[in-house]
Amino acid sequence: MNDIVDAAVWAKINGQPRILMIGDVMLDVIVKPTGPIVLGSDRQARIETHAGGSAANQAAWVAHFGGEVTFVAKVGLNDVTSHQATFVSYGVTPFLAADETADTGVLVTLVDPDGQRSFLTDRAANQNLDVGDLPDSLLEGVAILHLSGYSFFSTRTRAAVSDIIARAKERGILITVDPGSAGFLAEDNCAEFFEWTKDASICFPNNDEARVLAGSEQPDVQRRILNCHYPLVVIKRGELGAEACVDGEVLLHVAAPKVEVVDTTGAGDAFLAGFLTALSEMQTLEAALGAAIQAGSSATTSFGGRPPSN
Repeated sequence: MNDIVDAAVWAKINGQPRILMIGDVMLDVIVKPTGPIVLGSDRQARIETHAGGSAANQAAWVAHFGGEVTFVAKVGLNDVTSHQATFVSYGVTPFLAADETADTGVLVTLVDPDGQRSFLTDRAANQNLDVGDLPDSLLEGVAILHLSGYSFFSTRTRAAVSDIIARAKERGILITVDPGSAGFLAEDNCAEFFEWTKDASICFPNNDEARVLAGSEQPDVQRRILNCHYPLVVIKRGELGAEACVDGEVLLHVAAPKVEVVDTTGAGDAFLAGFLTALSEMQTLEAALGAAIQAGSSATTSFGGRPPSN
């Protein structure tokens, strides 16, 4: 079965290594209090600001792992030059549309003492991505079109990514999707999300996203329901590692190594980038999942969501 999955995926890679990622660019404000938040009063905290956004982080990690990646997003007009320079410093080819009416998105991350995170999100310019921001030239030499689930949560961006999905499908490009947010999924109709992403061959939910999408706490139910919509589902199970699922069954499981967790911000993004980079190099499913686990685990040992820039 592993060989069958590898062959089915490789058939769409066609020796072209480039990954095209579409998603959000955010200003990440990461807040790590020294203890529980005191309502109505102060708490000392470590506070940092970083360029972020889940798909943007994923693109940076792909480049860090040696992959060829183009990243597309929409940012505030005044931020285009600075964000382009940042992506180039990571080795990413940026294609950033400028929004003259909205600012670049902002995400506030609250990190608890155990390294777990909660988010407050203002997507701002990210919600204004248009079909005109996604020309056909972006698809030249592309093996994988990867989409952030956040792109489907507003009507305007959903129309834009749906259009490029159709064009990618005509070219036989492999399409993958990261659900992005259990919270946003819970606010929307999951049946609609499945319809919006029906052309994706691989879905990468984390534990919470799998639970919301399947409407069940039971892993076996999650696998069965998700595989009804995506041929290959790669579920990130946190400390339990990750599993690749086909036909409602675990085809492959890789345990997570023990590491000293500093910050889980970006761990899932590094995981996904490790997997897609290996996939673009036509490595086996086992190698791709192993690379993903190693990448995600390593990312938790440092503060912030991206790798060091070049």
